[in-house]
Amino acid sequence: MTLSFDLFWSFRSPYSYLATPRLCDVARDYDVEVKVRPVYPIAVRMEGFFKTVNPLWPPYLLKDTVRIAEMLDLPYAWPNPDPVVMNLASGDVPKEQPYIHRLTRAGVAAAEAGAGLPFLFEVSRVIFGGTKNWDQGPHLYEAAKRAGLDLEEIDAKIQNSPDRYEAIIQENEAAQQAAGHWGVPLMVFEGEPFFGQDRIDHLIWRMEQSGLKKRS
Repeated sequence: MTLSFDLFWSFRSPYSYLATPRLCDVARDYDVEVKVRPVYPIAVRMEGFFKTVNPLWPPYLLKDTVRIAEMLDLPYAWPNPDPVVMNLASGDVPKEQPYIHRLTRAGVAAAEAGAGLPFLFEVSRVIFGGTKNWDQGPHLYEAAKRAGLDLEEIDAKIQNSPDRYEAIIQENEAAQQAAGHWGVPLMVFEGEPFFGQDRIDHLIWRMEQSGLKKRS
């Protein structure tokens, strides 16, 4: 029997990016289905979040993610531009966002097309892998193509029914909360949440208790 788990994931999360290659390995090596469920970043979901966050957290996050990327031998740089436009000094996040809505809705469309995980892998590698102006030119289109998708077709589908994709994102966020956590990457197997890029081994261990097998 093929097992499955939900993957709650954000296009602004460096930890989501850092986890994705290993999650691709899990999907390749084990008889398991990864149900990709994109959500908006916490900066967009929780109004005023960065006005109250401990000021020690952002610099630690940068140090930690650089360290993890080095350990995993992954290219890494803070995105230019940032997928979420915000005032880093004040923590203000404008309602109008030029990037994150398109990215998240495209992630939903990719998941519906059966290429959610490859799309996350390719697009996040462009965004966090040091590509300047990743939003311009062919970068995203080529990333989608490597995942087996046509970004123009995805954009057209989203433009034709944006409310539908927003509703799916809201469903994903509600399911994330119901699972018992708010952060990403969050893997949920049979109702049990596993938060963070360092919980993948724990997830595999738990699934093996339920009969997870390696692919032949």
